[in-house]
This record gives sequence, C-alpha cells and structure tokens, in this order.
Amino acid sequence: MRWDIIELLFFAYRDFVGDPDQELEAFGFGRAHHRVLHFVYRYPGLKVADLLDVLRITKQSLGRVLKQLLDEGYIVQKTGDNDRRQRLLYTTPKGEALVQKLAGLQTTRINRALAEMAPQDAETVKRFLRAMIDRDDPDKVLETIFASVNHDKE
Repeated sequence: MRWDIIELLFFAYRDFVGDPDQELEAFGFGRAHHRVLHFVYRYPGLKVADLLDVLRITKQSLGRVLKQLLDEGYIVQKTGDNDRRQRLLYTTPKGEALVQKLAGLQTTRINRALAEMAPQDAETVKRFLRAMIDRDDPDKVLETIFASVNHDKE
C-alpha cells in the first residue's frame, strides 16, 4: 500500500480546496459551485451537457447549483446560434471576479509548494496528476469542449 502518498493526497486536497471553501461559504456556495464557475469561466459558451460530462454529476445536482449561480448573477445562459436547444453558459463580470479570487488563493498555494522544488519538477507534478485521472487522455474531454465552444462561435 502507498499509505504515504494516499495520506498526502488527502491532506493536499483538503488544503487546496479549503482556501476557496472559506471564501465560498460567505456567499452560501460550496465546492460544486466552485467547479461549475471554474469550468464555465475557462470555457466560455460551455454547453450544459458538456459540463455534466466534465463534472460527472447528475442533471439534478447541476440544476440546483446552476440555478443559484444564474439567479444570483454569476453565470448567464444563452441559446446556441445554430441550435436553439443548446444552453450555453458564460460567467458574468461578477462570476469572473469570484473565479479570479478563488484561483488566486489556489495559485498562491501551488506556487508556494513549487517554490520548494527545482523548476523542472513542475512538469513531473503535472505528469503525475494527469496519470492519476481515470480517462485515457485527461485533456481529451476539455479539448473536445474547447473545439465545440470555438466551433459554435463561428
């Protein structure tokens, strides 16, 4: 058993999400809100169906979180130009500001950890994290989404 790495991952995850958790709590938001905001910000025009695939959550779970983010003005939903049934998601300036704040907290933690390593070790960390993801090619889902989002804009 790799108890050492298992426990380090538990503690690293706890602290990595703990910084934004405190900020989100002030808004009545949780980790699901954070994940939705993150991916909608990173992939403007993201389809609801693609977001479900990335997050691996049910429509019902996403619906509750998305409704709150829409109602409170952090995300807007638009219909697709080519397919009116599509629901495309975008962050508002309010949502972008929150994402930037949360990413800033996480970036500070990442940079602090990387500062204790040699510069080339950052690539090793990225390779390790990619290898930990279930999919054969962890970037494939995001690449597909990115291509889809860009295609819809044409």
